[in-house]
Amino acid sequence: MAKKQQKKVYFWLKLDQNFFKNLAIKQALRMPGGKDMIIVYQMLMLESLATDGVIYYEGMLPTLEKELAVRLDVKEEDIQMTLAYFKSVGLVQVDDSNNAEMLQVPALIEQETDWARYKREQRRTLKLDNVQHVSNGCPTELELELELEKEIDIELEVDSKKPPTDTNIYDYYQKRIGPLDGFQYESLKDYLDIDKLEPELVKKAIDKGADNSKRNFGYINTILKNWAQNGILTAAQQEEEQRQFEDSKGNKQKSNDWVPDPNYPAPY
Repeated sequence: MAKKQQKKVYFWLKLDQNFFKNLAIKQALRMPGGKDMIIVYQMLMLESLATDGVIYYEGMLPTLEKELAVRLDVKEEDIQMTLAYFKSVGLVQVDDSNNAEMLQVPALIEQETDWARYKREQRRTLKLDNVQHVSNGCPTELELELELEKEIDIELEVDSKKPPTDTNIYDYYQKRIGPLDGFQYESLKDYLDIDKLEPELVKKAIDKGADNSKRNFGYINTILKNWAQNGILTAAQQEEEQRQFEDSKGNKQKSNDWVPDPNYPAPY
């Protein structure tokens, strides 16, 4: 029987100019060795791509820092300094098993299969061929600029038609949680625009973080990610899911069994 060929999946980070507008990054640049630290931080993010932003400690060496130094071929002191700083600013979390979670990665990760990559390249080639046909030769720099401006105009027109309630989410986050950096803004925007989460549902996640004294984006991002993966898109759906959970929890408590809430990370 012929062995089924596995699809290759490509991962990459979606970085933009907002990366260097992040206060934690700007502060790192002012520190001695800060530029090297940011490079190591980006290497760590890339290392975590295939595992959804988590670097797992394999236990082959005495510490996570030693393992990462060997895996990334950098000095152990650079790994130690980078992890210490980014843990202090809330962008990296290391659990009791010494696994490191890169909290920015889930909002920045992109992926596609080899087939999707082929089709994307094919579409790009066909588009370029169409431009060449119109210009009866290689596209001029002006033609390419006009095409780009047209695409930008379309994107701006679509953005201008978004309901104003969406923009209130960002103000609401900063009011209840704290400052919102570029990456966090893009992540919330994706939950609204791509995952189609209702603004009121996003507000509920923000409230949950604030009420549990978990005023960090990683906690709220976990809630929203769980809802999106479970197909919960509206506040009404979440309330129904919560009601069913409470009913189930009540039944389980009769036998003294504790039931974890599937919609929220633990508040400790």
